[in-house]
Amino acid sequence: MRGIILSIIMSSLWLSACLQPTSKISDMNTDMNINANNSNLQTATFGAGCFWCVEAVFQELKGVQDVQSGFSGGQVKNPAYREVVNGTTGHAEVCNIIFDPSIIGYDELLEVFWTTHDPTTLNRQGNDVGTQYRSAIFYHDDNQKLLAEKSKNEIAPQIWDEAIVTEITAFDAFYPADEYHDDYFKLNPNQGYCRVVIAPKVAKFKKKFEHKLKD
Repeated sequence: MRGIILSIIMSSLWLSACLQPTSKISDMNTDMNINANNSNLQTATFGAGCFWCVEAVFQELKGVQDVQSGFSGGQVKNPAYREVVNGTTGHAEVCNIIFDPSIIGYDELLEVFWTTHDPTTLNRQGNDVGTQYRSAIFYHDDNQKLLAEKSKNEIAPQIWDEAIVTEITAFDAFYPADEYHDDYFKLNPNQGYCRVVIAPKVAKFKKKFEHKLKD
């Protein structure tokens, strides 16, 4: 009975959280590297369920300059958010993580990635179900591909007992989500989904990676 009640609560929270009105996403299909001001910055693109969760975790890490929520891996150019959450475009909810490799390495980001979501559930994170919530790494160069595959084979199995189903795919395009998604957890800490899903995830992450957090 407890599981049924929780499922009902989570379903209502998801509907109120994710299916909000949205406008057309701007036509920005680059990798969003912010290299104009710092040529040393790099981009990692991860899909690990709802991008609100991913953003809330990675923006706390030392060396991460910016986290941008959006969509990658689909067939439709410039998709609307409602199209993506309905699973009709092939996109995954992702975050572009802009980081300084002199402070935090791509391999360190991968460790956080494996630890803060379940890469063993196909097209699902908790009550968020669909291909848009799949576990995915979109690599930007051969080095990222090598590190992602090595990490999937060596690090992830140390964390998870079940088979890893994470997709590792070459980065193609990134479409930023509407502005109201930016800093969502920080700006809406009392929203239902944030309290029930994101807050516990962030608390667990901070406890494990305390030595990597921003001051």
